Amino acid sequence: MTALTVDQAKNAAVIAVVVLVVLSIASAMIIKNIVGKIISIVLFAGLALGAYTQRANLKDCADKAQTQIEANVTNPSLTCTFFGRDIKVGG
Repeated sequence: MTALTVDQAKNAAVIAVVVLVVLSIASAMIIKNIVGKIISIVLFAGLALGAYTQRANLKDCADKAQTQIEANVTNPSLTCTFFGRDIKVGG
């Protein structure tokens, strides 16, 4: 068995520190990319879910508009709800 000198221990410690710093920087970059992707996925999935939940309101609004068109209303005006807000259509 070989003995470890103080200089060898110092050199090994410096090498270990450099390797760990490089690994920590690399892992931070990888985690940053992964977290950014996860945030983007959650954001777009939330927007898609919001649009999906509003489809019934949009269909109701389209049905009301179609009814007014079929009735030959001269100045059509209706109010639809989208994401909890009233939106005036026409008129």
